[in-house]
Amino acid sequence: MFGNYLIGLREGLEASLVVCILIAYLVKTDNKSRLAPVWTGVALAVALSLAFGALLQFGSSTLTFQAQEILGGTLSILSVGLVTWMVFWMRRTARHLTSELQGKLDAALALGTGALVITAFLAVGREGLETSLFIWTAVQASGDGVRPLVGAVLGLATSVVLGWLFYKGTLRINLATFFRWTGAMLVLVAAGVLAYGIHDLQEGDILPGLRTLAFDISGTIPADSWYGTLLKGVFNFQPDPTVLQVIVWLLYLIPVLALFLAPGRTGPAVRPRQPAGQPSVE
Repeated sequence: MFGNYLIGLREGLEASLVVCILIAYLVKTDNKSRLAPVWTGVALAVALSLAFGALLQFGSSTLTFQAQEILGGTLSILSVGLVTWMVFWMRRTARHLTSELQGKLDAALALGTGALVITAFLAVGREGLETSLFIWTAVQASGDGVRPLVGAVLGLATSVVLGWLFYKGTLRINLATFFRWTGAMLVLVAAGVLAYGIHDLQEGDILPGLRTLAFDISGTIPADSWYGTLLKGVFNFQPDPTVLQVIVWLLYLIPVLALFLAPGRTGPAVRPRQPAGQPSVE
């Protein structure tokens, strides 16, 4: 549940910040009359994300067991790739996100209402689709369709509240640090999702090799115990992984986490002019 809460919080906060920046800039530049197209784009992006999640859930239920395993494993690997790209992208561009969005919004204002709708839709829609895919694969990996969804919804709700507080100017935290450490925790979650995706592909006979168990500590950490459930919910921990799952988990986690936490290049950053009450990601 905590892992999905983290996913909802992290992805939802990115989307909330995008919406805050767009709205605050329009208000500051006396373009309140253009807020409706932005909200329309946001609503369309949310609707698309929900529809995508429903398609994944109900579409996969009509497949055979082998097809479900192949689909689940493939989408797990895809979602891990997207999340990995996302955390590195945010680490690299967080300091300049505001100025980048303002530039896009200026161009959209010049083009008209349709451009504003598309700008908001694309800015929020990417986060929404990534969130739907990663939450779906995390739910499949956990084997419990209720608590993971509750965690994700709570995370999204928290992100909306935080976004509103940022917009009102009553909350000030170092977002660069926030995204850095939540990104590191997401890498841990993603490693578990990737390992379970390998398990699905082995079940679907796509990766039949190395199916020997690397270890089996089910007696020490029962899957149905509170601590087994906690480990599975947070890290998608499996007490009896195959050799291939362990190899893939290590090959992903060690280099990705090391690269993500490695100190970046330091240097003067251009501080964009920000409207009052607008959140800073520096």
